[in-house]
Amino acid sequence: MVPSMEMDRPRVVILLGPTGVGKSKLAIELAEALGGEIINADSMQVYRYMDIGTAKPTPEEQKRVKHHLIDLVTPDQPFHAALYRTLGRTVIDQLHREGKSIFVVGGTGLYIKVLLRGIFPSPSVDPKVRERLKREAEEKGREFLYERLKLVDSKTATRLHPNDLYRVIRALEVFESTGMPISFFHEQHRFGERPYETLKIGLEMDRKELYQRIDERVDRMMERGFLEEVKGLLQMGYGEELKPMQSLGYRQMVQVLKNQLSLEEAIRLVKRDTRHYAKRQWTWFKADPEVRWRNPLDDRKGIFGEVRSFLKERR
Repeated sequence: MVPSMEMDRPRVVILLGPTGVGKSKLAIELAEALGGEIINADSMQVYRYMDIGTAKPTPEEQKRVKHHLIDLVTPDQPFHAALYRTLGRTVIDQLHREGKSIFVVGGTGLYIKVLLRGIFPSPSVDPKVRERLKREAEEKGREFLYERLKLVDSKTATRLHPNDLYRVIRALEVFESTGMPISFFHEQHRFGERPYETLKIGLEMDRKELYQRIDERVDRMMERGFLEEVKGLLQMGYGEELKPMQSLGYRQMVQVLKNQLSLEEAIRLVKRDTRHYAKRQWTWFKADPEVRWRNPLDDRKGIFGEVRSFLKERR
């Protein structure tokens, strides 16, 4: 009997949720128990030399279970969702052929979305618009452009951080070049591809407990040498203007090294901003009705059972 296309499609387990909730630890335990490998879905862990501040799996953890799409590029090399989709799908196809269980793990919602559902065709924009917006950001600040985006495309603004200048400019240039907000193009495309059978498990816990875990993780990062990691990046020639160096935690450590912030204040800001980031991740993932929410502390047995049942269906 010829197998149906449904049975031929790779089965992919996605572990998602806010930062600090315990995705990596649980994923390693699942992959070890079920003969699987892990595909990273964290947009910062693709960068080499950025280990502590991105909470990248340690060398010991990577020996326990093979991880893919980690340490792909240096901080001065471009990386984006479309490239992630291409590389991620190649890995999924390879693991499927090898009969491995496939786990996609991370908190970057856009990367997970384009991997599973495709990416919408990019509307053409006027390069002059982009250059003008960059100049405006330099002259008037990021917040100025973000406030403008809220006026013309509030849907996109609510899911972007004001400091995410790259995506703020991208959204504004689409609007100014086409007369339509980028959210309109997303909705028209609706990310309609479905090349995989998926089980999406979202990890959540009491918010107060999560925030405490975030604070403790930042303290552990500092103990492991986060400040020294950033100092080493600067010494290697990776300047503070690079997009990865502007990311959460790295930006504040650079300010400490430039004597613009005290270490104590920087740690406070990293903890605060990480809690805010976790809240935005929650908002993104809660909008997906396919996600099954579980507490990794209270429902570990249930999660293992659900994943086992899902993967057995392919055999």
